[in-house]
Amino acid sequence: MRRITEKLEKWMEIQKRYRIYELGSLPPFLLVFAGDVEAVEHRWNQHGLGGDNVEGLCRDLHPGPVSLLHWSGKGKPWLRLDSARPCPLDQLWAPYDLFKHSPSISDR
Repeated sequence: MRRITEKLEKWMEIQKRYRIYELGSLPPFLLVFAGDVEAVEHRWNQHGLGGDNVEGLCRDLHPGPVSLLHWSGKGKPWLRLDSARPCPLDQLWAPYDLFKHSPSISDR
């Protein structure tokens, strides 16, 4: 038994106490899986939708089917929706916003 959940929780507790990394949830997964991963076709994970929140860059979906939308980067949809400066694809995330953002101009 690999006890993956237990190992992830251990690294999260260490992070909570000592702040050993800055990159969200990715480092504990890298530590636990230690290279034991497989590549998946890029179309499975549409990453990079976060673009750049500072410069307001928006990205489009790549052609073909997509299984997972990933707002990697600094431009998170909840931040852009709340600031009333969303990218077009941020509207796909809007129904899941538990705090219900302020309506943007395009919503009115």
